[in-house]
Amino acid sequence: MSHKLKIALAQLSPLVGDVDKNITKLIEIRSKLDEDIDILVAPELYVSGYPIDDLVLREDFLKSVEQGIENLVSISKDNKSSVILGAPRKFNNSIRNSVFVIENGKILTIKDKYELPNTGVFDEQRIFSQGELEDCVKIKNVNIGLPICEDIWEKRVVENLSSKGAEIIISINASPYTTEKKKERDFVATKRVNETNLPLIYLNRTGGQDELIFDGSSFGLNPDGNKFFSFLEFEEQISIIELNKENKMWKGKGKIESKFSKEESLYKALVIGLRDYVNNNNFKGVLLGLSGGIDSALVAAVATDAFGASSVQAIMLPSPYTGDESLNDAKKAASLLNINYSNLKISEAMKIVEEILGEFNDSNFTKGITEENIQSRLRGLLLMALSNRYGYMVLATGNKSEYAVGYSTLYGDMCGGYAPIKDVWKTDVFKLCEWRNKNFSNLFKGPKGQVIPDNIIKKPPTAELRNDQKDTDSLPEYDILDEILKGLVEQEISVEKIISKGFDREIVEKTAKLLARSEYKRFQSAPGPKVTPKAFGRDRRFPLTSGFRNWS
Repeated sequence: MSHKLKIALAQLSPLVGDVDKNITKLIEIRSKLDEDIDILVAPELYVSGYPIDDLVLREDFLKSVEQGIENLVSISKDNKSSVILGAPRKFNNSIRNSVFVIENGKILTIKDKYELPNTGVFDEQRIFSQGELEDCVKIKNVNIGLPICEDIWEKRVVENLSSKGAEIIISINASPYTTEKKKERDFVATKRVNETNLPLIYLNRTGGQDELIFDGSSFGLNPDGNKFFSFLEFEEQISIIELNKENKMWKGKGKIESKFSKEESLYKALVIGLRDYVNNNNFKGVLLGLSGGIDSALVAAVATDAFGASSVQAIMLPSPYTGDESLNDAKKAASLLNINYSNLKISEAMKIVEEILGEFNDSNFTKGITEENIQSRLRGLLLMALSNRYGYMVLATGNKSEYAVGYSTLYGDMCGGYAPIKDVWKTDVFKLCEWRNKNFSNLFKGPKGQVIPDNIIKKPPTAELRNDQKDTDSLPEYDILDEILKGLVEQEISVEKIISKGFDREIVEKTAKLLARSEYKRFQSAPGPKVTPKAFGRDRRFPLTSGFRNWS
C-alpha cells in the first residue's frame, strides 16, 4: 500500500484547436520530470483547449484529438509517470467532456463530466452529454476521485466518490477569471473538503482564449481545510507537490504563493487576455487612438506591458475641438511608455465630409450628434486603414460604463479587433491607472515606474467632440452611474429596487433606458476580455428587439 505520492501539476495555457502543439508540450514536460514523479496532471480539456464551442462537433477535429491521445499513450510505454488530462471524446452517439488516465502504454480509465454548466459563458449542455456518477480510479495503488470542474461545485459528485472509497480528490478545471472567482472557488472547495474529510487538489488552466481569461491560481486543501499549496496567477507553472499518508489520512505539502490585490489581478488579466489574443491570431502588433484621455492611456499601458513598446503604435487624431491639454497629455503618455507616436489631423477630412453631405441640408437641420459621430468615424476609418497597411490590430478603447449606456460611436471609437477594457467599469479604470503607476510585475514588458501622466487621471473625462464638452454633460458622475449599472447588468435587479437603495429615480430610469437602447451597438462591438461576474456578449444575452420597458 502506497504511503507517499509525488504529483507534477501542469498549470498550462493550451491553444484551442492546436492538438499537436498541446500534446507535444505535455510530452516535453513529462520527459523532463524526475524518475520519482508518480503522476503528471494537466487541466480540463487540455488536449483540445477550452472553450471549444462547435469545433468539437467536427469529426475531423475529434479524430485529431484521438490521435493526440494515442501519441501520448505510446510515449507512456516508458513506465514513467502516469498522466491525468482532459479531452473531449465521442461515446456512442454523444460527445463527452472527459478525463483520461494514461499509464504504462495504455488508457487506464476514462471518466466523464457529470455536472454540465449551462449559465453565463458556459454552453456545455449544448455540445456535451452528461456522464455517469463515476467510481474512483486506482493510480499507484491509491484510490483517486477525478471530478471535472463543475463537478465540485455541487455536492453530489464528490460525495459519491467519497462513498466509493476515494482517498484523494484531484479536480481538473478550465475555470475563467473574474474579480470574484477566487473567493468563490475557495469557498466551494473548502465546502467539499469539510463534507468528505478528503484532501482536494484543484488544477486550473491559465491564459486567454477569445473573451475568456484563465488565471490558473491552482491550489490544494488538506483534510482540515487548510491550503497546502497555491500557484501563481496568469502564468504557466509546473510544480511538484507531495502527499503522505499518516494515520489513514493523506496530507499534502507544497509552496504557497503570495496573494495579490484586486487591482493587480485585474490588470494582469487584461495584459494576458490581450497578449494571448493578439499573439495566437498572429498579428504583428497593435495600434490605437491615443486621445489624451484616461481610457486610451490605460489601453496603451496594457498593450505596452503585453508586447513591449516596439509593437505598439499610438495615433493622436485631433479635431478642431481637441484642446492643447489633450495633445500634451497624449504625447507625454506615449513618451512615458516609449511607444511609437504619430499625429494625424482630421480637420480637413471633416470639412470634406460636411461638403459631401451639404446637399442633404434643409431648413430643419441643426448640427449636433451627427457631426460628433463623423469625427469619431473618421478616426476609426484612419485607424483601420493603418491596420490594413501594416498588419497591426486596432484596439478599441471604450470601457464598460460607456458600452453600457451607448456613450460610444458605432464604426467610430468602437471599431477594432479587440477591446481590452470593454468589461472594466470606469471607476476601476481610474484605480488601475493609479495601481500601475506605483507597481510592476515580471509579466510586463513595459517600463517600470509611472506610465500614465497624473493630469490624465485627475482631469474630468471628455469625448472632446464639441466645445467645452464633459462626460457629465450627458451622464451622471461615474461613481453613481457604475453602481446603478452594476445593479442593472451584473445583479439583474429591478429599477425600483435600485431606487429603493437611495438613487435618484430620474437618473436610474434614464440609465435603464440607455442600457436597453444600446443593445444593438454592443452586439456589433469588438470582443474583449470578461473580467466581471457578468460581461456583455456571450455572458449576458438580451434580444436586440424587445418591447420590455423598465422605465417610465
